Parts: sequence; C-alpha cells; structure tokens
Amino acid sequence: MFGSSTYNYEHFTHDLLKEFKKAGGPEPGDVAPDFTLRSLDGDKLSLSDFEEHKNVVLIFGSSTSPTTHATIRHLNELYEKYRGDEVEFLFVYVREAHPGEDIPAHESMEDKFRAAQFFRDEEDLKMPMLVDDLRGSVHRKYGKLPSSSYLIDKSGRVAYRCLWTKPDLLEGAIAELLEFQHRTGKDHSVVAGGEDRRMPKTFPLLYTYRALKRGGREAITDVEEAMGLPGKFAVVSSRIAQPVVENPGKTAVAAALTAGVLAGGVYAGYKLRQKRFAHREPYRYFDRQQRVRRTGTDDYEPIGI
Repeated sequence: MFGSSTYNYEHFTHDLLKEFKKAGGPEPGDVAPDFTLRSLDGDKLSLSDFEEHKNVVLIFGSSTSPTTHATIRHLNELYEKYRGDEVEFLFVYVREAHPGEDIPAHESMEDKFRAAQFFRDEEDLKMPMLVDDLRGSVHRKYGKLPSSSYLIDKSGRVAYRCLWTKPDLLEGAIAELLEFQHRTGKDHSVVAGGEDRRMPKTFPLLYTYRALKRGGREAITDVEEAMGLPGKFAVVSSRIAQPVVENPGKTAVAAALTAGVLAGGVYAGYKLRQKRFAHREPYRYFDRQQRVRRTGTDDYEPIGI
C-alpha cells in the first residue's frame, strides 16, 4: 500500500489518490537530491555528473501509467529538440502505477529491468532510461508520484517541476531557463512560476485502457472498483478510442468520432445517474457548490494517472 513499508503496492486503490495529493519532493529553488542509478544499457549515471555542465530534465514513469503513455510522444519530441550540450534528459523507471497479473508489482530487479525494457521498446523511448531500485530510493526523494518531471539547472537546483508531467509546460520552462542562462551567464533561476501541481483531468483518458491492459485484467478491475463509474467510463471509452491513439495519422475523422463517443458517454452516464439518484444527485459535477460539499474542493477528480 502506498505510504506503508511496502513501496510496490499490489493493487491500485482509491486511497492512493488521497496520498498523491500529499506528495512532496524537492521544491523550486531546492537542491535536487543526488542519486546514482544503472541504465538499461548498463551504464551507471549520477545526477551530479551533469552539475555545472548541463541542465537535466528528470522524468518519472512506468509502463502501466496512463499519464506516462499520454506524454511519451511529446517527450520524445522535446528530447530531439533540446538534447545537446546544454540539456540532458533522463527517464527514471519506477513502480507500476497499475500492477496486474501481466505486469505485477516488482519483486526483483530482473522483473523491473524487464518491464523497463519492454516499455522502452514498445514506446520507442529515445532518451536514456534509468531503473530505480526496488525500494524506490530515488522515486521517494522526488515525491513518489506516478508521472512527475523536474527541470534541474546547471547549479543542481530545481528550476521547475511538474508534479504531473505536461510536455507543453515543460518545454516553456526549458526555453525560459536557456534564455535566462544565455542572457545573464548565471546557472540558476526558478522559471515558469516554479511549478505546476495540477492533476491531469482529461488528456490521459485516451490512454487509460492501453496502459491498464499492459498490467492485465486485474489492473483494469482495480481501476473500475477504485474509481467507480468514472473509472468504468474511462476504460470503456479509451478502449473504443484506442485505434485513434495508435493511428494518429487518421486524425480528421477519428478525432470527430472519438469526441462523439466521449461526449455521448459522458452525457449518457450523467443522465442515467441523474435518473437513478434524482433525489440526491451525488455526481452532479457541473454544480460547483455540490461538488465542494462532496469532495472538499471545486476541482474535478482525475480519471487516469
């Protein structure tokens, strides 16, 4: 269970979402915790190897995380655009966000390296991949979230962090940091407001089924049970939309079809629940006051991590 002595939880539960909201990790301006990990290619790399030489984009993820799946293509684009003498990218493979019978919680480093290798090959990940240990020693230092990213400047301090990786925001932070360094000759600056803490609401949705399917039937069942109706909707709708994800070239018709499926599903689910619970309407998300009373926040619940 998340937060207990067992880092690699065997099943995803709703309680994990509460723990994710409390995640820590180094804040903007803090010295980034150093580490040494082995890459899939057999090399040992330390974060301190790059200090005073390169800025580092540090990304955390796993094969069964929908948010990771949703960002890989764009992260590869960032890597191709910015890698070089001033910027290095490192992807750290962590525990499975949604373990199942096919990709279970890691019990050995061999298991973890095998899962990381599978992920790199399937997603054609371009950047160097490091594998965290079974205790999640590095992941714990950086907050333990399923898909976070940090921009660490040449001084070894955090210039920007996304607690839930968003490539467009990350690109803006990289560009701002490089511009500052070129203009001033200084290594450190907190850029782009320092951080983005918002949990993703929609963009991992199309990737939910694909990521959970890799974990196995148990991973899908766990999400459906933990998230209830929103979880079941995410699984069904993303399964329908999976061909769109895997064939992005057919965007015109496919995008319209997917939008129709998602919109229809949302409306049908809302009307069904409205009919079944007309006297109390517990899932009337469009009513801000009811949502605040129900969840303690006016934000929408995330569907995939």
